[in-house]
Amino acid sequence: MDQSGFDDRTRALDTAHRRATEFLEDLDDRPVWPRAGLEEMLDVFGGPLPADGTDPAQVVDEIATRADPGLVAIPGGRFFGFVIGGTHPAALAADWLVSTWDQNSGSSALAPATVAMERIAGRWMLDLFGLPDSASVGFVTGGQLASFTCLASARQAVLARAGWDVAERGLREAPPLRVVVGADRHSSVDRAARFLGIGRAELIVIDSDDQGRMRPDALEQQLLSGTGPLIVCLQAGEVHTGAFDDFEALIPIARAHDAWVHVDGAFGLWAAASPRLRSLTAGMEHADSWATDAHKTLNVPYDCGMAIVRDPADSIAAFRTGGDYLMYTGLDPWDVTPELSRRARGVPAWAALKSLGRSGVAQLMDRLHANAEAMARGLRSIPGVHVVNDVDYTQVMFRLDDDDATRALGRAILDEGTAAVTGAEWRGRATQRCSMSSWATTDADIDRTVAAIRRLVRDA
Repeated sequence: MDQSGFDDRTRALDTAHRRATEFLEDLDDRPVWPRAGLEEMLDVFGGPLPADGTDPAQVVDEIATRADPGLVAIPGGRFFGFVIGGTHPAALAADWLVSTWDQNSGSSALAPATVAMERIAGRWMLDLFGLPDSASVGFVTGGQLASFTCLASARQAVLARAGWDVAERGLREAPPLRVVVGADRHSSVDRAARFLGIGRAELIVIDSDDQGRMRPDALEQQLLSGTGPLIVCLQAGEVHTGAFDDFEALIPIARAHDAWVHVDGAFGLWAAASPRLRSLTAGMEHADSWATDAHKTLNVPYDCGMAIVRDPADSIAAFRTGGDYLMYTGLDPWDVTPELSRRARGVPAWAALKSLGRSGVAQLMDRLHANAEAMARGLRSIPGVHVVNDVDYTQVMFRLDDDDATRALGRAILDEGTAAVTGAEWRGRATQRCSMSSWATTDADIDRTVAAIRRLVRDA
């Protein structure tokens, strides 16, 4: 690269830093929901590919200017939609380094520094969650791929117990799997099963209670009626109510039938890091695999999910690859996940954990829960607004008496711009859902949001 190339890189990075800082400084004043939709953004960024190139710094500046109306204020304190965290300062800065270093982090021989940070971050998480320190932790894109990775390991393991080697013989004549799920599971579990060749009609669905927790009596009754390789999927944090399955009751039932137990804990696993909330996860350490996200509750940038498997041999059996040109140095990232080449997505997680420490992670979990309780109190104070769920963790669902009015209120909240909540349905009724997921949310953010909803309800 000649000197002009180095100069271009420096100016482009300087421009990116300036425009990123401007965006973050403007978060408190900008509408939370985007002011432009997809079609407008396609027009803004569209047109034919230019015949000639453009100065890199100018390209970065144009991106920041043109994208601005289509950006969501997710890093701010009043984005309560879906289950999406902001980005912790240390994790954000570390993510810039990840892109700058450009390390291929599938192999410890190729990227020893970043793989080491991921491995340590994984150990720290196992400690925080109270899970076996010998488990494998594979960093994947998010909760969807984490559940897929865990369930692929589960499929390999339970079929091996039945005398069937999937890696050698495939699935065509394999013993049929029984995959048991709760009625209020997240759809990503169904999708992961579909990736593994298990259709919706093949899933065994267990009834749940009014908060979305799997009923132990219904599980026990169902398991008495069948035989064969068995996987039971439980949940730490129902996406609408935040409720946790009763692991202490459910896992022994599954164990009695030689089941592999998987826990989908995309945002809920982190409750174990708080002494105040840890009782929600009691007994989950006896499962065989766990899926979670760091880009939700830990507040690191996308993409950063973790597939945790009790026995690394089960991960290796499902995912270890071959190739005469690949370098093997023991348990590498590509041994326990579907990917070979990938970015060092675990480095921001290491940075967030290092910056927060054990006490900081616990305080973050407690604050998210306290924010949910404060939001629920504020919503209950608004005439005509009903909080639907028990606020045990970070989720708050609310509604008006009428479904259409509830949906209209959700649209009005997004249009008004103070905050973002997202619509849902619970037990056949329309609701609006607040998820407390961001380190940046303050008491003032909750007060502003409640005040805005109060005005909208009154005006409606």
